[in-house]
Amino acid sequence: MGSCLKWLWNHRNYWIIFLTPLILLPLPVIYNSPEAKCGYAILLMSSYWSTECLPLAVTGLLPVILFPAMGVMHPNEVCMQYLKDATMLYIGGLFVAIAVEHWNLHKRIALRVLLLVGVKPSLLMIGFMSTTAFLSMWISNTAAAAMMLPITHAVLHQLSTVEAKANETDLQIGLDNKGFDMGERKESRNVAMGLCVCYSASIGGTATLTGTAPNLILKGQVDEYVLFPGNGDVLNFASWFGFAFPNMLLMLCVCWFWLHFMYLGFNFKTSFGCGTTADSEEEAYQAMKDEYRKLGRMRFAEGCVLGLFVMLVLLWFTREPGFMPGWASVLFDGTVSIVIAVLFFVIPSEIPKCLCLRQGADKRLKAPPPLLNWKVVQEKTPWSILLLMGGGFALAHGSETSGLSLWLGHSLEPLKNIPAFAISLILCLLMATFTECSSNVATTSLFLPILATAIELNPLYIMLPCTLCVSLAFMLPVATPPNAIAFSYGNLTVLDMVRDSAYMTVSHHKCSSPPVFHSYLMLCRPRLASCSTFLSLHTVLCRFQAELKQITFFL
Repeated sequence: MGSCLKWLWNHRNYWIIFLTPLILLPLPVIYNSPEAKCGYAILLMSSYWSTECLPLAVTGLLPVILFPAMGVMHPNEVCMQYLKDATMLYIGGLFVAIAVEHWNLHKRIALRVLLLVGVKPSLLMIGFMSTTAFLSMWISNTAAAAMMLPITHAVLHQLSTVEAKANETDLQIGLDNKGFDMGERKESRNVAMGLCVCYSASIGGTATLTGTAPNLILKGQVDEYVLFPGNGDVLNFASWFGFAFPNMLLMLCVCWFWLHFMYLGFNFKTSFGCGTTADSEEEAYQAMKDEYRKLGRMRFAEGCVLGLFVMLVLLWFTREPGFMPGWASVLFDGTVSIVIAVLFFVIPSEIPKCLCLRQGADKRLKAPPPLLNWKVVQEKTPWSILLLMGGGFALAHGSETSGLSLWLGHSLEPLKNIPAFAISLILCLLMATFTECSSNVATTSLFLPILATAIELNPLYIMLPCTLCVSLAFMLPVATPPNAIAFSYGNLTVLDMVRDSAYMTVSHHKCSSPPVFHSYLMLCRPRLASCSTFLSLHTVLCRFQAELKQITFFL
């Protein structure tokens, strides 16, 4: 019996793959309507995404098979969803991130910031968190955590080694050790530093539109012509940054205070090291300085990558500044990111040498390589995310063209009696719970098409905070790659992550819910009011203002 159960468990993926379509088959057979057929595809893909019986990217390709086969959409219409402006924006941002990683520019930035803040416990945590969050804004949160955690581990190891030597010396001469205790306090410090890096990697990605894939999935669904025609490109890099960056700073502050309280206590004089300079701190600072010196002077290639990166950010922010004409009427965010991405393959990584006839001229005739080559890009680009995003866009388009979104809207009419803030908070907690055990991209692709039109509220009122909450998966090591990387170093236990993330999840979701979002809606109201598909934003704002005192009480 035991061997039979073990065999069934080992083959569970095959059982799910073959039995799930058969179990759901009565839905399109009995009802035989476009809504039921689209619902069948969504339920099947949600089952595959939740269990990961198939690779996530392969599941993202199922709309190409299911929608044309069931008559929901034409094949050309489905395939067009896999290569949209949001996808091009993501590809361009990825190429920039790959160039930054390839030339170690991110490591130079990280070490420089840590040298500025020093190695005092509180300041060191601020340095780790701010650096990781900044890097995660522009490169993937996985790459940011994978780069910062070895630096964190090296600094903590140097601190522990010097403290151990100091402790042995103090014991030999009969003195008490004035530094950190070698037991519980050192362990608490190591746990705090590991958690602050993985949490900051997830938080930092929410600040920019290209920081994490769920943000771009939201943009792709808002830009969908069928869902929200004539929205005036309300969701772009600058508008997202104006909304999400202050929210990210608020979440980082909450995270720092909570981890400081849990592991370093509230003795700020000790944790900030006011008036004290321990030998262990000098040794750790010297270790970081030596690591920075190994990088040498900034090379020509690093300067070019930094220049292109700054140029891309400036172009994104000046697309429609308001006080002067921008380039939004000519180009799109995705077009600009692709232009910068192409330049990485054009600009040489070294200053071309002038031709000369003296000795060594043969070496000068050799052309320097470009900043990026396709081999590096092909190895580091997560192509599976592109297919996963395309599957989410296809689901959104299919749910609208089939009438499933309209049917869901009528079915959820009783929710009109619930306050808007409560609906937003419940949905945020629901998506946060779901993303703890599944991919955040899959969760966003699955839920956003339903949230877009199913509830008679301004769609951004629900979709924006829910998209942010999907990226805040703190509770389990398997919830997000930064958690898994931090857990692999052995300083953390599952209990540490669950205990600390319970408060983090609730507090950060409150930061992402309507009180913060209210100010963003006030800024966007003139533009959204002209969109025929968006519901009356003024009514939503008036209702929200009337309930603001009650909301403050709950917070």
